[in-house]
Amino acid sequence: MVTHSPRAVSDLMTHTAVAVGSHAPYKEIVRLMDRWKVSALPVLAGEGRVIGVVSEADLLPKEENRPDGGPAPGSPPADAAKADAVDAEHLMSTPAITVHADAPLGEAARIMARRRVKRLPVVDGGGLLEGIISRGDLLKVFLRSDEDIAAEATDVLSQLPGTTGIEARVHDAVVTLGGALPDRAMVPLVARAVRAIEGVVDIRLDLRRP
Repeated sequence: MVTHSPRAVSDLMTHTAVAVGSHAPYKEIVRLMDRWKVSALPVLAGEGRVIGVVSEADLLPKEENRPDGGPAPGSPPADAAKADAVDAEHLMSTPAITVHADAPLGEAARIMARRRVKRLPVVDGGGLLEGIISRGDLLKVFLRSDEDIAAEATDVLSQLPGTTGIEARVHDAVVTLGGALPDRAMVPLVARAVRAIEGVVDIRLDLRRP
């Protein structure tokens, strides 16, 4: 039986997400982050709509500006305001950077890299919180066994024309494609299809004409 790789955010996200309301006090936010070992929390309104995210970076201005009891010299106005904030509504970054549950994993990775965040709230079409996905969650695809990857690669190849003579061997998530491939024009297509399998680190081509 072929175990197919996760494709969407919903396949890897944490469904039970820790969040706070907009009136959550500063100390409660810190307490929750420490208890659950997370660096950011979604801020919710109403029945669970994500309106922002409060992170460690949002909390630090209070400590940074502690020496003289006011904003540090040269502090941006936003940091100065957060240094005086006492609840999630005034600490959070908004609008929240989120991702939909059905989004491809690559989209979540690109958002994290581009926006320089470690975690993304996962929302439905109405903006209601469904879960959380983190950098660590995305890296779980590389925990797949070589056997699982080889089985999926074989299944992927079976759906491409003219690839019956190709064998997929996997070691440490590097796939080596060996054997006969009559149509050399198929090489880029075969390589792209196998590289798209989640958990593949790299591919090697050892193909020959029959």
